[in-house]
Amino acid sequence: MRALLSVSDKSGIVEFAKGLEGLGWEIISTGGTYKVLKENGIDVIEIDEVTKFPECFEGRVKTLNPYVHGGILHKRGDDAHVAQARELGVSGIDLVCVNLYPFKATIERTDDFEEIIENIDIGGPTMVRSAAKNFNDVLIVTDSNDYQGVIDALKGGTNTLEFRRDLMIKAFEHTASYDSMIANYMNSRFNDGFGEYQFISGKKVFDTRYGENPHQKGSLYEFDGFFTKNFKQVKGEASFNNLTDINGAVKIAASFGSRGAVCIVKHGNPCGFALNEDLTKAYLDALKCDSISAFGGVVAVNGVVSKELALKMNEMFLEVVIAGDFDADALEVFETKKRLKLFSYGSDKLILANDKNDFKHIDGGFVYQDSDKVEDSEVANATKQGTLEANDKEMKDLEIAYKIASLTKSNCVVYVKDGAMVAVGMGMTSRVDAAQCALKKAASMGLDVSGAAMASEAFFPFRDSIDAAASAGVKAIIEPGGSVRDDEVIAAANEHGIALYFTGIRHFLH
Repeated sequence: MRALLSVSDKSGIVEFAKGLEGLGWEIISTGGTYKVLKENGIDVIEIDEVTKFPECFEGRVKTLNPYVHGGILHKRGDDAHVAQARELGVSGIDLVCVNLYPFKATIERTDDFEEIIENIDIGGPTMVRSAAKNFNDVLIVTDSNDYQGVIDALKGGTNTLEFRRDLMIKAFEHTASYDSMIANYMNSRFNDGFGEYQFISGKKVFDTRYGENPHQKGSLYEFDGFFTKNFKQVKGEASFNNLTDINGAVKIAASFGSRGAVCIVKHGNPCGFALNEDLTKAYLDALKCDSISAFGGVVAVNGVVSKELALKMNEMFLEVVIAGDFDADALEVFETKKRLKLFSYGSDKLILANDKNDFKHIDGGFVYQDSDKVEDSEVANATKQGTLEANDKEMKDLEIAYKIASLTKSNCVVYVKDGAMVAVGMGMTSRVDAAQCALKKAASMGLDVSGAAMASEAFFPFRDSIDAAASAGVKAIIEPGGSVRDDEVIAAANEHGIALYFTGIRHFLH
């Protein structure tokens, strides 16, 4: 039996080769892999002894040869194939171990196009596809994590068709992901990222018990190992719905950088938020906004959860707490809550992946776009429209309200007072309804909105929302502007003594 080993990542390859050699396998190798194996005492055959042709064109051509691909691809159970292989002097290659040139690492390291082109693997994917196609007879290994499993299968007689089939699927996933990455990079470089095809490639992290509903299957997939590196399931398992709620809560809480923040989300929408370095106070202030909706909700903490905060959280039923991290004594407090799920990033703050692109499934396809991002400068550089100017406290509340509104389903209107959200209307078909529903909810919770700052993620088309805000005692408003009736809105703000600011940037979220 013969194995061809040709890997860019040499991790574990020597031990794998020794394992194969110990089972009586003959080892063939190329270039750098050959050198490493030879230096470590492996009795290895260099590839040109098989191809009867030297590596050439600065290594561009190594394995693109019928002695290699004939050895991989001929069917062992087909008499005509076996006879032709014998006639042509082609010997079987029964295991192929390949991982590909580090294209991703190259584009992250350099913008030199010539170097990038040279790190596009040609022979590697070709061998992987050949071996995967002939998985009936050949083992294809593309992941160093599978080395020991392959050795065990060969030792234990479990090198079954099903075992090889699983490796085959993994191999085609490997080459598909690799080619997708190259195509996406080329489109990014030359077509502003919007080519004729758009490839979305993620790696499975884990299966969820089910999807949004029990009759649906669900799984979490990641880009660039984000969840594997950062997301820790401290207590309990994340469901599909947990993950989408966590996403909404974390995006809002983490949008304030290193500042302490707490966001409470229910069914994808924020029902509480507060900004405070005292995270216990932040949680209690966030809870005031809508403690009824917070029941069974998801709480994101941009910081480390202390015992004091854990004790306060334990006073009601929460489904999920996600935080930068948890103190050991906080975890002890949470042990009494059997249904509570805890997740962390193993950091002092929440971590965002900051994906460059965003997409949404629609029936028959998906829409794809650059990711939206609310820049800190948007509020700082907002233009005063009316005659009044917001004071420092109001400007801080405007920033909070604006970020929450921009990260919440449209139409959305947010009211913030003293660093905490006091009312929110979201996902409404009418912006005035969103503004008024928020105020009605605040009134039902006994919250005083007077003196609050208000934000909308898009312009107010009419002055009626300004009139409603004035009747509630709002003192400052921030919105993108851009309506044909902006003058009416500005006039209403002046009439009611409200400071009004336009950012010039809309943040719809549908």
